[in-house]
Amino acid sequence: MTGKRELSNLNNIVTPRLAGMIGISAVILFICSSLRHLLFQSHAFDLGIFDQAVYLISQELTPISTFMGYHILGDHAAYIWYPLALLYKIYPSIYWLFAVQALALSLGALPTWHLARQAGLTEKQAVTMALVYLLYPVVFNVNLFDFHPEVIALPTLLAAIWCARGKRFWWFCWSIIVILGCKAVLSLTVAAMGLWLLVFEKRRWCGILALILGISWFAIASGVIIPTFSGKEAAAVGRYSYLGDSVFDIAKGLLLKPGLILANLFNFSNLIYLLLLMLPIAWGISYSSTTPLIAAIPCIGLNLITDYQPQKDLVHQYSLPALPFLLLVVITTLAAGKGWIRSPKFIILWSLLTFLFLAKFTYFGSIYLKKLDAWQATHTAISLVKTKGSVLTTGAISSHLSHRQLIKLADSEQPLDELTQFDYILLDTRYPGFGNTPESASKMVNFLRSHADFNLEHEGNGIYLFHRK
Repeated sequence: MTGKRELSNLNNIVTPRLAGMIGISAVILFICSSLRHLLFQSHAFDLGIFDQAVYLISQELTPISTFMGYHILGDHAAYIWYPLALLYKIYPSIYWLFAVQALALSLGALPTWHLARQAGLTEKQAVTMALVYLLYPVVFNVNLFDFHPEVIALPTLLAAIWCARGKRFWWFCWSIIVILGCKAVLSLTVAAMGLWLLVFEKRRWCGILALILGISWFAIASGVIIPTFSGKEAAAVGRYSYLGDSVFDIAKGLLLKPGLILANLFNFSNLIYLLLLMLPIAWGISYSSTTPLIAAIPCIGLNLITDYQPQKDLVHQYSLPALPFLLLVVITTLAAGKGWIRSPKFIILWSLLTFLFLAKFTYFGSIYLKKLDAWQATHTAISLVKTKGSVLTTGAISSHLSHRQLIKLADSEQPLDELTQFDYILLDTRYPGFGNTPESASKMVNFLRSHADFNLEHEGNGIYLFHRK
């Protein structure tokens, strides 16, 4: 009897079918991100930055990213890197980040299922909603775009909503702490979620807590932590330069410059972005179920008013914080017996079709094979970097060599007389990377060939490795 009771309790948390879905998804996502990295399609921005920082923390060194030139907390005030570094203490490997990302993205199906059951949906409908989550294109696509800590916040946001609705206050508190530690801008989503919980969900204490912590952390992170550790404003400020050149000025501009906001709001790219965002769940959007979108306003609003195009697609990470609330809309619609598609079979079919249309799995048969002919030469050159000495290399190669205190990217502005500060220089003259050109890379190679302080360790398919004597 005890064994049956334990199995029943486990099934209340995760059913065998749901566990299988999550497990298969995690394996697929991990393989995809790892394969992309092995094909030299990852980059210093952002994978190399984060891998170097986590490695340095694990070695009890100051996590200064030499790609950016400042402490990792000056990037997005993300303290999640410190617990992640515990994995690197077991064994320092960039594949930990891929594993964490794949697991976090897949685990979002679990609180989605619980939210569906909590709303009164049947087991079959709840499983369908878990599949809707897993097949939402941005879940797959963001997994291919290096690594970003927001992926940890995604399932945690879903779990926080479930805890708030289920009156699990202390678990809700813990969820908020995790979310805020992933990226400073998520504090705006937390604050908006608090407002929604307070006014529309009648979850007073959870709403007040989220509202206060969200606003407070945004002020502390953007006003103190980021400037202190980076010496400048938050990285994304430049994307809203028409409103001001600081977080405070942008906030003021949002209130005092409505004409500028409207001019940047109503345009074709924003229309396409909203259509892409809503298309995977268009079958279940009803006006009476849209109150959860209040919590998505900071995320979607920031994406709409910027002129930075990567924030207006389903390829990058910028739309992730909106996904939990989009899912809540369709869960609420189904629970009310509404929606122009209500059959689980046809909902899954719709999700599958939009996934096939918008997910970037086709990259594995096209742009990800671009450097395949130089794969062996690049891999051999990397294997010849035997020490933790300083490295100058390309963006695509850098994330394979970021476990060191000094690594930088070669660019066309690099003074040749400064090359002697590096122990290893690994160049790709055919694909020199962002900020460099084949001509500039070839010029560096010719300079190093004739320099008495460097030995040419490896050459092949446009790949050159030099080692300082």
